[in-house]
Amino acid sequence: MKTSFIASACLLALVLTLVAQSPPPAQNPPGAPGTSPGAQAPTNPAAVNPAAPLQSPATNVPQGQQPAVPGTSVPVTLSPAPGAVTSPAAATAISPSPAASPTPEQPTGFLAGNWLIDKFHKGGPVMWPILIVSIIALTVVIERCFWWIGRWFRRDPKRVEKVFTAIEEGDTTEASRLSRGSRDPVLRMMWNGLNHQHASLQGALQVAAGIEIKRAGRFLVVMDTLVTLAPLLGLLGTITGLIRSFSFLGNEELAVQAVTGGIAEALIATACGLGIAIFALIPFNFFTSRVSNLEFELQTAATNLEVMLEAQHKEHRGVEIEHGTPASATRSSI
Repeated sequence: MKTSFIASACLLALVLTLVAQSPPPAQNPPGAPGTSPGAQAPTNPAAVNPAAPLQSPATNVPQGQQPAVPGTSVPVTLSPAPGAVTSPAAATAISPSPAASPTPEQPTGFLAGNWLIDKFHKGGPVMWPILIVSIIALTVVIERCFWWIGRWFRRDPKRVEKVFTAIEEGDTTEASRLSRGSRDPVLRMMWNGLNHQHASLQGALQVAAGIEIKRAGRFLVVMDTLVTLAPLLGLLGTITGLIRSFSFLGNEELAVQAVTGGIAEALIATACGLGIAIFALIPFNFFTSRVSNLEFELQTAATNLEVMLEAQHKEHRGVEIEHGTPASATRSSI
């Protein structure tokens, strides 16, 4: 059980980190296609044309006008320097570029783009018990799969036939030797019956068969509970999400966003609960059918063993009666 739990936790972590990882958001290129490196040049006119010196407004006075008196405001008109030609790269640098517009910061970290964890947080607080139920269901399914696979490898039908053949021949000692130390449930039950045939054959077979059926049906009650519990938890998440949605209806500013978030929480919880129930229902029915088949095999083998041993006892009693001396012959006649 501990090994299965560790394997289930590792498998769930692998699913959360790899399978649910969404593709990263597309990043804007450093520059628009077709722009030259000169587009990133500074917009200072002196940097565009170093040969054009900067003139102050006080010295750049047209002919026929008096220079401005200090302390008075003079409208200044900047004209391009003579001989200075604005290049297309400079014009591109002056105009705002859409690539240079600030973008909102994207969440960083290991779980930034994990779609499954994002939905888990949007599902509300009910998602935590749903997560625990899913881990338990996955652990039980993995443990039962390993057990039934091992039981399939432990089957030994040829040895069972040899045991029945030895009993038909009347060699119960050989039949007990063949069934001793076997890992097949049928052979273990037959060995217990053969060892206790003189005390209570039927009782020994019933006890051994009950032990084997209990081993085969282990954790089926847990799976049955999970199949019923998971949809109920999803329904609880639906109710809490709807309550959260209707609690924001009085606020007109946040009503739309809050109502949609509550409905999303309700739907996510319901979907997760139903998914866990569907996931656990199919293995539960399969394991239940396998337990029924094993019970039928044990019952059939126990009945055959009782019939064959009873026939052997009757045959031995008949042989003793035939070879025995009648009681009246032993009396002396006086």
